[in-house]
Amino acid sequence: MPPPNTSPMETILFLAHTESDGSLSQAARESLAAAKDLTTALAGSVLVAGLVGAEVQSAANQIAGCAATRFLGVAGPDYATSRYSSDIVAVESLARTTAATIVIAPATSRWNRVLAGAAQRLGGRIDSHVTAIATEDGQPGITRWYYRQRMEGIVQRTRRPWFILLDPGCGGAWTGAPGLAQVESISPVLTDSNKRTTVAGFQSPSADQQTIRPDAKLLFVAGAGWTKAQSDGKPHPEEAEQLILGFLAQSKASLGSTKSLVDLSGEGQEVLKFMTHLNQVGQTGSTPRHPKGLATCCHGEEPHTVGWRFINERRAVNLNPNCSWAQGKADVLYVADAFAVMRKVNALLAERH
Repeated sequence: MPPPNTSPMETILFLAHTESDGSLSQAARESLAAAKDLTTALAGSVLVAGLVGAEVQSAANQIAGCAATRFLGVAGPDYATSRYSSDIVAVESLARTTAATIVIAPATSRWNRVLAGAAQRLGGRIDSHVTAIATEDGQPGITRWYYRQRMEGIVQRTRRPWFILLDPGCGGAWTGAPGLAQVESISPVLTDSNKRTTVAGFQSPSADQQTIRPDAKLLFVAGAGWTKAQSDGKPHPEEAEQLILGFLAQSKASLGSTKSLVDLSGEGQEVLKFMTHLNQVGQTGSTPRHPKGLATCCHGEEPHTVGWRFINERRAVNLNPNCSWAQGKADVLYVADAFAVMRKVNALLAERH
């Protein structure tokens, strides 16, 4: 086991995998910005970039101006898609070659599966769901939330290497000029057991069927009120589905839900067929990060609104002027019928198209 780190100098490895087109994602460039800022804050530290993918030269050129002292790449068909057994070999090779003491990577599904195992192999430590990286008294530290986003904690570690998975949307992305990077090729040895898993193909819904869109500018949240009896005394789930899906198709917003709505299927009540627990926002759901949010047919109780912590501008539509949204949890509350509001909004959006 490596000894605890006592030197103020750090070798900071920015670790990223390429997208299908060979570029780096928004989340990767956010992690690069955090790694660069940390390198600047820690005197004497150096930044190196490690890339994994089918081809990494284009990605390296994309970030050539980031001031990294070295660019290293593990490239080839074996690294084109996510596979634990080959990815962990690539990460371990990059970390050992660079003698990295801190590894900063975006919290993508690919890295979330791999980096804990890599930290174990290297005798290091790992922190996930990190929302910020900073220094205090010359020592690096990370910020993350606990107890379903209710408590914020700052963590510092002496054990190295220290792997840090930075959640997307927590900071600005690196926006420097591209250039021509000199990439050092790393070729780790893969055995047959490392290649045993193969990717047969991809199945994904069309853009209109995909309701969870992390990069969307607007979060649209539907509450259980959409399935309740309306002014005529009857529920109208079919119309609710048409209004919500119509709005999502035209606005390209991301769909969220309250726990009460996604739980209705187990209570024998009318449900929205496209809604699943993956859409749930709140204490037992997700904490999305969108510039704006619009809540409809939900009361804005604390277990739900805790998931809105990172939504910058909040608006809500509710017939109850005394709902929780009106108690300081929304910037604007529209006291109105959500069905009527969304009919009008969809009509206006249709006119624009």
